[in-house]
Amino acid sequence: MSSGNQDSYSVNSKSSAYQEPRSDYYQSTYPNLLGHAAAAMSDRDRVALFKRILDNKIHGISYSPYMDGQEPGVHISPEQIRERMSIIAPYTNWVRCFSCIEGNQEAPRIAHEMGLKTMVGIGIGEERDKNEEEMTNGIAVARAGHADILAVGNEVMLRGDISEDELIEYIERAKEACPGVPVGYVDAYFLFEKHPRVREAVDVVLINCYPFWESCQFEYSLLYMKEMYRRIKHISGNKPVIISETGWPSVGAAYGAAVPGPENAMNYFINTALWAEEEGIEFFYFSSFDESWKVGDEGDVGAYWGLWDKDGNLKYE
Repeated sequence: MSSGNQDSYSVNSKSSAYQEPRSDYYQSTYPNLLGHAAAAMSDRDRVALFKRILDNKIHGISYSPYMDGQEPGVHISPEQIRERMSIIAPYTNWVRCFSCIEGNQEAPRIAHEMGLKTMVGIGIGEERDKNEEEMTNGIAVARAGHADILAVGNEVMLRGDISEDELIEYIERAKEACPGVPVGYVDAYFLFEKHPRVREAVDVVLINCYPFWESCQFEYSLLYMKEMYRRIKHISGNKPVIISETGWPSVGAAYGAAVPGPENAMNYFINTALWAEEEGIEFFYFSSFDESWKVGDEGDVGAYWGLWDKDGNLKYE
C-alpha cells in the first residue's frame, strides 16, 4: 500500500509501511492546505454531505462479494454477486473486482448488466497454476466485452510474490490477448517509482494510496494523498493515473498517529470525494463492505474499511 514521503516520515515497511508520525512537517510546510473541512462541520451537516456525495455517485468502489464468514477460497454464486452489488450500484459509476476465479469472474458481466463500468482484477501470486486460471478467465471476461480496464495483479511487487520480469510477462500477455482493453497493474504508489519497467509496460497506472497505513495523522491525510498522487503523475507521462484504492477504517487500534473511528472514516471519504471531483481525479474507494476475514492480515482494523457494514447497511447515517 505505501512507503510514503521519506522526507516526512522514516519508513519501516509492512504490508503497507509503518511510519513514525511527522505531522509537524506538514503543519509547518503547508499550513493552509490541510484539506479537512469536513471535520469542522456539525454531525448533521457532515452526514448530509456524505449522503449527497453518494447520491451523486462517486467514480468507483472496490467491490467484494463475500458475506460474513466467507473469504477467498469459497465459491461465490451469481445470485450472491448480484445481491451484494445491487446494494452499491446506485452510488457508483465503476466497480473494481479483485479476482477471476471461484465465481468472481461472473461479477463484471453482472456489473455491466447493472449499468456499471468495470475494473476487472486478475489475481497474480506465488501459485502459478492459479495464476493461469486467473489469466484464462480474465482474458475471457475481457474478450466478452465485460472489462473496461483489466488490472493484472494487485500488490504483487509489494508482497514479492514473483519477479518483475514475470509480472511484465503477464501484463504483456493480457495486452496481446485483449487489444482495445486498457491493461494496468495495481500496487502501492511508491513502487511505480522503484519499478519504471512495470510503469512503462502498462496502459494505465493504478496506485494504492493509504495515508492510514503510513501512520499519517488524519488532519494531514488528504494532503499526503495528494502528494502520493502528484509523485506518480509526475513520472507517468501521458498515461492515466487512477487511485485504485484508498480508505480509512472506522473501528480498531491506532496505527501510529493514524486513528480509526467513524468520524475520521466518514471525513476521509468526504475529503477524498470532494478533492477528486474538484481536480478530476479518478479513484476507487476501499471498500464496499466490512469484511471480517481480513482481520488475520491487517489486525482488528482489517474488518472495518467498508462504507456499508457486513450486513449491507450504510454505516454513516
